[in-house]
Amino acid sequence: MITKDKKKEILKDLVDRLSRQKTIVFFNYNGLKVDQFQELRTKLREEGVDCYVVKKTLIDLALEKSGLKVNKIKKIPGQIALVLGYEDEVTPARILYQFAKENEDLKIVAGVVQGDYLENEAVISLAKLPSRQELLGKLVGTISGPTYGLVNALKGNLRKLVFVLSNIKLEV
Repeated sequence: MITKDKKKEILKDLVDRLSRQKTIVFFNYNGLKVDQFQELRTKLREEGVDCYVVKKTLIDLALEKSGLKVNKIKKIPGQIALVLGYEDEVTPARILYQFAKENEDLKIVAGVVQGDYLENEAVISLAKLPSRQELLGKLVGTISGPTYGLVNALKGNLRKLVFVLSNIKLEV
C-alpha cells in the first residue's frame, strides 16, 4: 500500500518529467512476463528513455498538472505504463513498436508528441519513421552526391589527358 506522501512524491516527480519530455507513449503490458518487461526497460534505458508503471489516476493527475490535454488514461482498459523520451520524438515509439512485434502481449495504446495527443495508429506510424541519425545520413548523401559526380567528371578529363599525352610520348 502506498501512502499519500509517497503518492505526492511520485506525482511531483512525474509532473517534473512530463514537463521535460518530447514524447510520451502509453502501452498496455497485460500478459507480459517480468523478465520480458525488464528486457524492455533495459532497451529503453540504453537509449535514454524512461519507463514508468504508475496508477492510471496518478498518470491522469500528472498529465493535468503538466498542462497536457490527453484523453483520460483511467478509461483505457488493462494495465497501462508510460514511456518518456527527452531527446528524440521517434525513439520511444520505435523501441516499443519493435518490442511489440516480438512480444504480442505489449500493445501501444496512445501517445503525446510535443503536446499533441496521438492514437495508437499514429504512434505506430511515427515508430516506422527512420531515426534522426539515419535522416541526417541520407541528407548528407544527397548533398554530397552532385559534388562527388563533379569531382569524378573532372578527374575523368584529367585521366584522358594523361592517357593521350602518354600515347603521344610513346609514338615519338
